[in-house]
Amino acid sequence: MSLKFYKKILLILGIVVCATAVVLFWFAYQTPKNLEVDFLDIGQGDAILIKAPTGQNILIDGGPDKTVIKRLSENLPWWDKQIDLMVLTHPHDDHVSGLIDVIKRYQVKKIIYSGVVHNSPNYLSWLKLVLDKKINLTIIDRQQVIKLSDNCWLEIIYPQESLLGLEMENLNNSSLVIRMVFGKTKFLFVGDLEEQGEIKLLDSKVDLSADVLKVGHHGSDTSSSNRFLEKVYLVREQDSSGIKSRVAVIEVGKDNGFGHPNLRIIKRLERLGVKVLRTDQSGTIKLISDQQNVYFK
Repeated sequence: MSLKFYKKILLILGIVVCATAVVLFWFAYQTPKNLEVDFLDIGQGDAILIKAPTGQNILIDGGPDKTVIKRLSENLPWWDKQIDLMVLTHPHDDHVSGLIDVIKRYQVKKIIYSGVVHNSPNYLSWLKLVLDKKINLTIIDRQQVIKLSDNCWLEIIYPQESLLGLEMENLNNSSLVIRMVFGKTKFLFVGDLEEQGEIKLLDSKVDLSADVLKVGHHGSDTSSSNRFLEKVYLVREQDSSGIKSRVAVIEVGKDNGFGHPNLRIIKRLERLGVKVLRTDQSGTIKLISDQQNVYFK
């Protein structure tokens, strides 16, 4: 047979392979029907990847270093290099530092933060990079809703006033607080909010009920007051398998020097019948919501 014939065969085989790859890619990349929230194991700090049911990637905080890049590569497909929304809860290094490398390696579409003043080099580097890349930057100064779909949205419930240009004695109480709703399930992300901030939220009468709480300040006893936790876990239900669906996630580094999490906080949660999950014990924690219940993957 001639060389021309073999070239035709190879061309046909190449077309078939490419067509098969496109079909497989299409099936693999179908928009997910469930909500997935990954509490990334990045050591002593916070980094939470939300994969919305309509396909958006949301990253809340980035941890203390480049570890977040490795965790993102483990939990996103290799071709998916877009962060649709980046959230900086507050500018402490264990929340902002990793976001610098995320901006360098991923296409970040939009960022929200409080605008509070802080002079740490990592925070200033992050701000400069955001401005240099002309990323859409929104300062949160009131309650608002970011709608992702008809049955999934983010409620930004704190701060309820402008912190732009302010210096705060306790930056933890500048933390953005976000409640995510998907169907009948709810997730509450509170950054490092401490009791003073919790009191402001409670006094505002905003709905704090949630199935999943990202425990404030890595389980420190400066956060998670009894009154606050009781408001979050006001209603305790059971999922279809009879397992309590109320969960608390503590993002914390193994053998950290801060004594996090505090044993009193863990006992406080357990008395409320809450299942406590910790990144220092379980690594990255994946929670899946099907609109009715939340499952530990």
